[in-house]
Amino acid sequence: MLFRRLRTWAMLLALAAIPILIAAAVKLSSHPVAPGRGPPFLDRITQNGLFVGVTAMIVSVPLFLPLTIGVVAGDTIAGEANLGTLRYLLVAPAGRVRLLLIKYASAAAFCLAATLTVAAAGALAGVALFPVGPVTLLSGDTIGVGESVVRSLLIAAYIAVSLLGLSAIGLAISTFTDVPVGAMAATIVLSVVSQVADNLPQLEWLHPWLFSHYWLGFADLLRQPISWTSFGDNALLQAAYVVAAGALAYGKFTSKDVLS
Repeated sequence: MLFRRLRTWAMLLALAAIPILIAAAVKLSSHPVAPGRGPPFLDRITQNGLFVGVTAMIVSVPLFLPLTIGVVAGDTIAGEANLGTLRYLLVAPAGRVRLLLIKYASAAAFCLAATLTVAAAGALAGVALFPVGPVTLLSGDTIGVGESVVRSLLIAAYIAVSLLGLSAIGLAISTFTDVPVGAMAATIVLSVVSQVADNLPQLEWLHPWLFSHYWLGFADLLRQPISWTSFGDNALLQAAYVVAAGALAYGKFTSKDVLS
């Protein structure tokens, strides 16, 4: 039902507009982008359109993707309670645990759909507006178009995994309130707070424990050979948040009096 809602498709279209806007801005600009100015890889877009998707994903990670994830995750349980449909869902013999699992699965599916939307829209915009050819990696090696597409998909998968912890946090918050807007706002604020704390050197001891710490750590996927260390560390960190937030959601939701 998540992907039948107009709001879901509106958010996906908004995410798709980000790489299109980036590609159009670079294409229409009368001055070439200087190296080191703007988001990473922005100066390479005119040379190879395949960098549009990568640049768009980097731009989307700090705000736009967490914003949409916060809306979806915060609405999982609180949205049903606000509409008065939660108790009717629980009348069925599905049980509260199964409902939590299904709601989280839908939020996780949206994480993947959102990142793939940005990557796909970026690839299409890049192919339409710029030349496409072999890609030079951060390690200096050159790969073909086919392998570069695979690398873009791996980056999208990395970012989708990165957002699983935030989705679980949003689900947990959603079990504490019947006001979906409050759960959405709290989830988005926590993502901002985590990123701000991750940039404060005074809190360096805390950085490895923040769920946003590895959000932009996919540089190893742009090297030859690929190093899976950052991917594994990120997956373990997100798994820990999923377990912790899931336990909190379970403890609250299974003992909660559902009146709406």
